[in-house]
Amino acid sequence: MIYLIGKKKNLAEKFMMQALEVAKFSTCLRSKCGSIVVDSESRRTIGRGFNSPPGNRESQRRCLIDKISYHDKVGDKSCCIHAEQRAIIDAVSKNPHEVSGSSLYFIRLSQENKILKAGMPYCTHCSKLALDVGIDKFVLWHDKGICSYDTEEYNQLSYEYNGD
Repeated sequence: MIYLIGKKKNLAEKFMMQALEVAKFSTCLRSKCGSIVVDSESRRTIGRGFNSPPGNRESQRRCLIDKISYHDKVGDKSCCIHAEQRAIIDAVSKNPHEVSGSSLYFIRLSQENKILKAGMPYCTHCSKLALDVGIDKFVLWHDKGICSYDTEEYNQLSYEYNGD
């Protein structure tokens, strides 16, 4: 992982602001998240996603159900499609030839649309999907700055996450 500086940091801030605008469409009651996938060559946004129930169907909303009530076999206890998953699906469906080598930018907002800085990588669902479709970089905004992870490293760190 590397913290971005100079022109790379400025460009990453621009993409984070795009992800912020996408996150505002989130309908999740617990967390508002947004992601974009950016082509590495053209620097064009090729996929966008926010978190919400599948198909934005209210009938699928489970945000307020206590996660402890789910069986241990339920791997993802949130009701929402993750912003990263939706951005990847969007990119693969609309720009399949540009996904390989791309970067995924993720941001989380408070209910007041203020940026919440990211913790360490922890979502193996998203990291595996990003790795499988060929996304090269996973970018988060930490307290110390904007950080770019090689997606393979991001996946490994997600499995090593211990809650700190």
